[in-house]
Amino acid sequence: MFKDWSLPAVTAGFLAVLISYSGPLAIFFQAAQSADVSPAMMTSWVWAISMGAAISGIVLSAWLKMPVVTAWSAPGTALLVTLFPGLSLNEAVGAYLTAALIILAIGISGSFDRLMSVIPRGIAAGMMAGILFQFGLGAFQAIEGTPLLAVGMLLAYLVFKRLAPRYCLILLLVTGAGLAVGLEGASLDGVRWQLASPVFIAPEWTWHATLSLALPLVLVSLTGQFLPGMAILRGAGYPASARSIISVTSLTSMVVAFFGGITTAIAAITAAICTGKDAHENPDKRYVAGIANGLFYLIGGCFAGSIVALFTALPGAFVAVLAGLALIGAISANIMTAIEAEDHREASVITFMVTASGLSLFGLGAAFWGVVIGCVAYALLHRRYRKRQVHCQESHGK
Repeated sequence: MFKDWSLPAVTAGFLAVLISYSGPLAIFFQAAQSADVSPAMMTSWVWAISMGAAISGIVLSAWLKMPVVTAWSAPGTALLVTLFPGLSLNEAVGAYLTAALIILAIGISGSFDRLMSVIPRGIAAGMMAGILFQFGLGAFQAIEGTPLLAVGMLLAYLVFKRLAPRYCLILLLVTGAGLAVGLEGASLDGVRWQLASPVFIAPEWTWHATLSLALPLVLVSLTGQFLPGMAILRGAGYPASARSIISVTSLTSMVVAFFGGITTAIAAITAAICTGKDAHENPDKRYVAGIANGLFYLIGGCFAGSIVALFTALPGAFVAVLAGLALIGAISANIMTAIEAEDHREASVITFMVTASGLSLFGLGAAFWGVVIGCVAYALLHRRYRKRQVHCQESHGK
């Protein structure tokens, strides 16, 4: 295994952690404020979600030999903001355990794999392109608020991509951090190294928590993370089995739930960083990025309070530009896959547009509705064409 390690793969794993801590972690702060929890409890939450992502990511990447990047359920965390303080922490933990059990049953039964097999490749690519497109736009929207930092990072990206493409992301990371300190006055004075102390929370099961949190958490985790996450892996050429991935993440979720950790799931956005060529030219060696990602999560969990202070000290524009530029390759690849799907190109483009719109309806996000509307368009516009094309090929063969 050690001969497969490379600096680009480790960098990709680190960037995925950086983006997760700097972006989706902000939702956790909002949830913590709604629940009025103490800093010690907040640190325990961050420790739990970090450990869940670390253990499951390392185990799955080493076992399956593919870059399986896991994280906490960001859309599920958004549910907490609306439910606290009406929901107690004990009820939330009970709901986490219920959701993990339901997701585990779905994974073991193979139902999720059957769902993935019926979604056309172009529609899955259109969904992923739509999700990632928002992050790509964020890199250039940041120019309006912080022109010097954003333009400086953009120019650095172009130079590094031309001169040292394999090490482009790590050079961009270092350059961007320097620009953030020099141009935006980012200060790291408040960062202190201190080991985190997890806090045990006894679960409490209620119908209110089950209906308002557990069941919606299952739905948004499957449609908002497992669905696009599996699409990224398979789109990158990895024959990933949802049964294995869902089983490991669900079992991990049950453990970290007792310390405030919400459902662990396969990552969607950050996974694209570790599955592309920037992680390694050889797809067979990109699994190292998944292991490195887990190791950095492990470090982040041990120093949860310190790591939160570190990443929140960096300006939001730094993270936005870094994420957007790091995902350009993944955006391009998914758009090309959607366009190349000749037998259902229009449905793929519709999927991309719906997902990129950020549509949210009935508590379900744009990724879910992009697939639903895209599949409806496929059934109405292209299924007959596909059958006719197959018939013509068979006639030609005769």
